[in-house]
Amino acid sequence: MAEHPAHPAYPVGLRLAGRRVVVLGGGQVAQRRLPALVAAGADVLLISPSATPSVDAMAETGEIRWERRRYQDGDLAEAWYVLIATQHRDVNDAASAEAERRRVWAVRADDASAATAWTPATGRSEGVTVAVLTGNDPRRSAAVRDAIVTGLREGSLDAPAQRRPHTPGVALVGGGPGDPDLITVRGRRLLAQADVVIADRLGPRDLLDELPPHVEVIDAAKIPYGRFMAQEAINNALIEHAKAGKAVVRLKGGDPYVFGRGMEELQALAEAGIPCTVVPGISSSISVPGAAGIPVTHRGVAHEFTVVSGHVAPEDPRSLVDWASLAKLTGTLVILMGVDKIGAIAEALVRHGKPATTPVAVVQEGTTAAQRRVDATLATVGETVRAQEVRPPAVIVIGDVVQVHTTG
Repeated sequence: MAEHPAHPAYPVGLRLAGRRVVVLGGGQVAQRRLPALVAAGADVLLISPSATPSVDAMAETGEIRWERRRYQDGDLAEAWYVLIATQHRDVNDAASAEAERRRVWAVRADDASAATAWTPATGRSEGVTVAVLTGNDPRRSAAVRDAIVTGLREGSLDAPAQRRPHTPGVALVGGGPGDPDLITVRGRRLLAQADVVIADRLGPRDLLDELPPHVEVIDAAKIPYGRFMAQEAINNALIEHAKAGKAVVRLKGGDPYVFGRGMEELQALAEAGIPCTVVPGISSSISVPGAAGIPVTHRGVAHEFTVVSGHVAPEDPRSLVDWASLAKLTGTLVILMGVDKIGAIAEALVRHGKPATTPVAVVQEGTTAAQRRVDATLATVGETVRAQEVRPPAVIVIGDVVQVHTTG
């Protein structure tokens, strides 16, 4: 039912923790909306024959349940909320009819006028959630949302009613370790002005939910130890959209230049004559240990820390790491992308002289609601990671700083 001027939509905040939410369709709409539903604690059931790689990854990690099939009448039983986002109008109509019969609030991605609920343009600042509805004008909703959030962050609500005009080009934005509040102010501002966002799974996924519907989100599918999009394809996508006059944001996890292939993308853009802005991000190598209570340096304990990629095993001829030298260092060793190689890495360090009793901490999904820390030693970390079923992304910290605790 279309909104009548005399009957505007009634704004409300849904408390979905532990309550069943059904999502129909596993495409870009689901990719953008699912992280916020998961963050809200919803019991999410996805029904779709296929899904994007990022949505697939959420199912593989147990964040959502996925039934790989088409919608059937009765799927909305006991649901509190449904997101209808398939590519088939007849399926969406049938699901809407069932939602109406069962009195389940339903969002329609293809037809807002046929929905019983609308998704507002949302933003967050220091514990405040801003949700804006302007009927059938999502661009204005996003502009008002941005103005309010910017005003909250800057201490003034006297902000422009519309987004500032953008300049076509590319911004390589470091999104930080996962918590959406840990992206830089500049990075968030550029993201708000984007026409196209090419995002990694390891980037702050909740930020995608803040994007207005007109923004094209491209899944780079850079999933650790899983499917991936060739770097050349990512470079070509950046160039293609920028040449089309779009404002493009390449949203990356952590910092673009810390094992993020940011320089490769910058070089490709430079060769194509595309202007590019690089926005540094908070690296998980420092922030994730910190979020788990581990300082990478500490007076009297460690005067240095070294960050190493663990995606290649020590005995692999492709390895560029001098593990023998690292074993002799007395500071902190931080390993990224090394979950499935940590057993071999620990053995190499011990073989080259590092004490087997050296403490190790593995922090999975750092800075997010799913963060967990597993402690071990070099002698036990390989088996501990297997027994505890630790999965990437995870940051591994080796050294005495692991045992530094607060007092009092």
